[in-house]
Amino acid sequence: MSSLLAAAWDASPHISAVVDLAAAPSGPTGVPDVGGGEAPPGADDLLKVLKWVAWSVTALCVAGIFGVAARMAVDHSRGSGREHVRGLGFVLGACLLIGSASGIVGALV
Repeated sequence: MSSLLAAAWDASPHISAVVDLAAAPSGPTGVPDVGGGEAPPGADDLLKVLKWVAWSVTALCVAGIFGVAARMAVDHSRGSGREHVRGLGFVLGACLLIGSASGIVGALV
C-alpha cells in the first residue's frame, strides 16, 4: 500500500500539469477582427445593379399603393371597399421592409 502512495506522490506534478492543460482553452477566444474588408474586383457594377433593383422595387411599391387606391375608389363607387385594407397592409409592409433593408443588413453584418 505504501508503494502505491509513493507512486502517486511521485506522479502528482505530472497529474497537475495534465489538469492544467485540460483547463486551458483549446482554440482562439473572442471574435476575430477582420477589419473593414476589401471589395472584390467588379464590385462597382454589382452596386450599380443593386441600386437599379432598389429603385425598381421602390417604383413598384408606389405603383402598388396607386393600384390599391384605385381599386378602393372603384369599389367605393359600387358601395363597398373595406376588403382592400388587407392589400394596403401588404403593400405598406413591403414598403417598410424595402425602406429598412439596408439597416437590417447593416445590423446583421
